[in-house]
Amino acid sequence: MLEGKRVAVVIPAYNEESLLPVTLGAIPDFVDRIIVVDDASRDGTVGRAHEVAVGDSRIAMIAHEQNGGVGAAIVTGYKRALAEGIDVTCVMAADNQMPPDDLEHLVRPVARGEVDYAKANRLFTGQAWEMIPRYRYLGNAVLSLWTKIASGYWHVADSQSGYTALSLELLGRLDLDRIYTRYGFPNDMLVHLNVWNARVRDIPSRPVYGVGERSGIRLHSVVPSISLLLFKGFWWRLWQKYVIRDFHPLVFFYALGILMSVAGFGFGLAEVVLRTLGNTITAASVVLVALLLIFGLQFSLFAMWFDMESNKDLR
Repeated sequence: MLEGKRVAVVIPAYNEESLLPVTLGAIPDFVDRIIVVDDASRDGTVGRAHEVAVGDSRIAMIAHEQNGGVGAAIVTGYKRALAEGIDVTCVMAADNQMPPDDLEHLVRPVARGEVDYAKANRLFTGQAWEMIPRYRYLGNAVLSLWTKIASGYWHVADSQSGYTALSLELLGRLDLDRIYTRYGFPNDMLVHLNVWNARVRDIPSRPVYGVGERSGIRLHSVVPSISLLLFKGFWWRLWQKYVIRDFHPLVFFYALGILMSVAGFGFGLAEVVLRTLGNTITAASVVLVALLLIFGLQFSLFAMWFDMESNKDLR
């Protein structure tokens, strides 16, 4: 227990037979329950988890018959923690990349009721650029920007960090079966939390690489798929939060901004093509394109500002 609250750690695992025992052995004593969810591993992950569980009664093992993705494994762990009524449920990777010393810093603000969701941010430290592989750092930066816009949590960065702590109250409110089950899980989680006006805080964490981990992330496929997920999540959040639950005019600003920007870009591209083919371009058409682009940008920026103001207290 910590701050008088029961704490659980969910560990999604897939082909982590070598690093899982190290991860389990380093989990602090204040953790009351460790829920290992094997996502249909093809190696000896399940066996190694059972071996460690013999000496640690806190460990509960759940095995998926089919691989569902890291998000699906986390959801399974969340449901087990919810059934047991655990006050604070954390998520920790099985590959020993999440410093166990940082777990207390994640749990305390949630246990005290200061926030509903705490997540690690590896970008706070000056070590991030040197320690995180360049391609992953840049991919993280792009997705963090998209996630800010889609989720409404403009103060949150390092969107791909899966080292988190969640309160029992918010865990009970979330529709876990709607959250994306693969690598976009932490991004989609923030979108869903914002609909419930959950208070979210970034906690500085030390980046860890080169401990024998094997990443299954391929940026050329992951970045486009998560970007599409965030685009859909963005409109879903606006509809749920600013139309269904409590109307806010920023919806019109976003809609008009995007509509005018797309129209301006389309007309502008058509003008360029016509000019290239030798057609005459009128001054009125050029002015129209400029106005559409300018107003589209202004409407979009105003919508972002309204969204920031609406969510400024959720930290």
